[in-house]
Formats: sequence, structure tokens, C-alpha cells
Amino acid sequence: MRPEAAFADLVSFQPQLCLHGRAPKQAGTPEFAAVSNYGYHLDAGKFGSFLRRHCTDKLRVRHITDHVTAVTSRPNGDIGALLTRRHGAIEADLFIDCTGSQSLLLGQHFGIPLLPQQHILFNDSAMALQLPYSDERAPIASQTLSTAQAHGWIWDIGLPTRRGIGYVYSSAHSSDEQAVNALYGYLRRTGSQHELPTPRKLSFQPGYREKFWHRNCVAIGQAAGFLEPLEASALAMVELSAATLADAMPANRAAMDIAAQRFNDAFRYRWERVIDFLKLHYVLSKRDDTGYWRENREASSIPARLQELLRLWRHQPPSRYDLHRIEEVFPAASYQYVLYGMGFETDYGDGRRRSDRPDLADAYFAEAQSLTRKMLAGLPTNRELLAHIQRHGLARR
Repeated sequence: MRPEAAFADLVSFQPQLCLHGRAPKQAGTPEFAAVSNYGYHLDAGKFGSFLRRHCTDKLRVRHITDHVTAVTSRPNGDIGALLTRRHGAIEADLFIDCTGSQSLLLGQHFGIPLLPQQHILFNDSAMALQLPYSDERAPIASQTLSTAQAHGWIWDIGLPTRRGIGYVYSSAHSSDEQAVNALYGYLRRTGSQHELPTPRKLSFQPGYREKFWHRNCVAIGQAAGFLEPLEASALAMVELSAATLADAMPANRAAMDIAAQRFNDAFRYRWERVIDFLKLHYVLSKRDDTGYWRENREASSIPARLQELLRLWRHQPPSRYDLHRIEEVFPAASYQYVLYGMGFETDYGDGRRRSDRPDLADAYFAEAQSLTRKMLAGLPTNRELLAHIQRHGLARR
């Protein structure tokens, strides 16, 4: 037991890199390699254009820009074609619904309902804005900062020229005016010297479709569902859906219903586990200043499976036996990180399990501390690394 140390610092060197604003690699580290885990913040518009060029130039994809005016059906109930303004009928064997929350094909044409989850995850609104740095030398944060508020939480993402900031909240617990005031209060507390811009309101209904693949239509992205952006799980679900579809592409129509059933089973499980993991953050909070936080801990708002796991984890830590499917969105290690990072305690009683190895644990803790010292001494700041890349480009393998 190390009650004096934060769980994150015991098991990893990465939290200290975040606290000190360090980059995940040195200037000479090859492209896509790193000494710590990292992800990219990409300009969505430019990235979309890049993918379009790649698909049309390299993969021989035919790209059509048009407006869908109607959907026609085949005698067996499948989608037969999309009717468009300028290109007429576009026929296909399989249609992928990427129409966002409108879900034009799966939701509107086929009538597959959205299963609302607001009784579990209360947030359904956000106020978002962009804020430039005070000067071009301002440090760039190494991580997204998520800060709890009275009726939700605020994200703060550091980019090269600006911060992306927003307040995700429950409209049942907070008015829009209260949300804007809370957001402005956060900006003033974090040292904003600029005139505060008017935030843009976003609304969403947390939930997922009853089915994701119906007949010859597969929904991917917000057409399949959306919960809330706390863990950016929507991006992971898009990638998993696309990869699964590519791997499980049926050879003919006869095999499509089998593929659909398996796809639906896999992604229903994944959406439910994402809900569990998101809810865990709220269940573990000790805040008691508003009804929002108190209601988040009421048993009626906690999924039965999560309640069961929490009872189990009172006496043994999360393990691969609790989350055992291939490509779990959040594996056992993710649950451990949140549980013990937020003060949850597992009581082993008087005995030890046969698998317990305190000596190995101490060795891993010491290794993490050694790596922390090494990485802090050797890694540049994010702005230093980005400036080097702008001048010299990325190192090649």
C-alpha cells in the first residue's frame, strides 16, 4: 500500500509528462514512434480533404457530391437506391449510413429507434468556443484537461495557436445562461486575457440505435449513436465499426444477415460498456454540492452490470475476466486507472490471493519512478517539438 502516492504516478511515468508539459517524443524520434503513448489533434476539415484525395487517387474510390432526395426499396425490403438531385439513382448492394444524428437510412428509412440513455448519462448540451493564446510562446498542454463543474464538466484542449474549450452539461439541471457563466468563470480563473467570445451551443441526445446493421444498411458514427465526449469514445467506435465491417464483409446477400447479427451483438456490447465506463466517473465522485452530482450516484441511474462490478471490485481489482472480449473499448487497466485514481478502495481482507506478488508490484513502481526522472530530463516541451518539426520536418525511420 502506498497511500501517500497517486495511483497514476505509481504505475506510469506519463502523468508527470502531462503536468510538466512535455512532448511524447524527441525531435529525432522516427515518425509515428514515441517514448510515451500519444494521439493527434487534427484539423477535421483538412483531414477529411486528405482522406478524400487518398481514396480517390490511390484507392480508386468514386466520390459523388450530391443531395439525396429519396430512398427506394427492393421487393425484399432492402434499400435499392438513393435518388439524388443531379446523378439520379445510385444503386448498391450495401449502404453505409454516415448521415450523423439524422440517421437518414437506418433511423428514418428503416425506422430503427434510438435507445435513449439520458436516465444514465444526464449530459445533453455543450457550450463550445475557441480562444487564442495570450502570446505565441504560451505553453501547449500535453493532455485534455477535464474539470468538473456544478452541472457537468469543462474540456480544455491545447492546440498550437489556440485552446478549444467547452462546457458539457445537463439541460435538466442547468440553464444555458448558467452554463455560459460557468464557462466564462473558468476562462477567467485560467488566466484568459482576451475578450471572451460568444460560445456556440451544441445539443445531443445520448443513446444508441436498437440495431446498427439492418438488412443491407450499416450505420457508423453518430448515425449509430452518441453518448458524451468525456472519453472521446465516439472516435473509437467509428474506427472499430469500419474495421469490423471491412473484416466481416459478407460475400453475398445470403451471408449478410449472419454478419449483421454478429455485428449488432458486438456493438451492442461495446456501447453498453462505454456507458458503464462513462458512468463510473460520476458514480465515484464525492461532490455533494448540487442535485446533478447526487442524482448521478443514485442506484436508479447506475446500470445493473456496473453496480455488480463495483460490488465485486470491493474485494478484488478489475481483471481481464471482468472485461474479456476481443478489442474491449476500455479494458480492465482503464477501470483500474479511474477507480483507484478517484479514491476507490479494494479490501482484500486478511488473506492474500495466490496470484498476488507485492515484490513485482514494488519493482514496477520503482521502474515507473526511474522512467519519470529519465523522461522529464530528456523530452522537450510540446511547443519546442512542434517548432522543430515546422523547421526540419519529422524524423524518418
